Amino acid sequence: MDIVKSIEEYDAILLNNKGVFVDFYADWCGPCKMIAPLVEELAEEHPTVKFIKVNVDDTPDIASRYGITSIPTIIVFKGGKPASQTTGFQPIESLEMLVRAAE
Repeated sequence: MDIVKSIEEYDAILLNNKGVFVDFYADWCGPCKMIAPLVEELAEEHPTVKFIKVNVDDTPDIASRYGITSIPTIIVFKGGKPASQTTGFQPIESLEMLVRAAE
């Protein structure tokens, strides 16, 4: 799973992929660390969806675009537009439903 380093890289990923699952996180965030292995598992199970991570401390310009104030926040995009969003730790079943919104 790729960690996005710039807004240009992020925009290119949204433009060049039909479905994108974005995990907005921070290294110091406990719930983010708890959700990470679940997201990695889903990425392996859904190869048609592009899974990326955005560190809100390293790229605050991306997080501010969506008004993200709490993490982890997951936003799923379909055709470059947000299709679904959730905030906070979620069980894998809820995350699976989000992935399906991007397929």
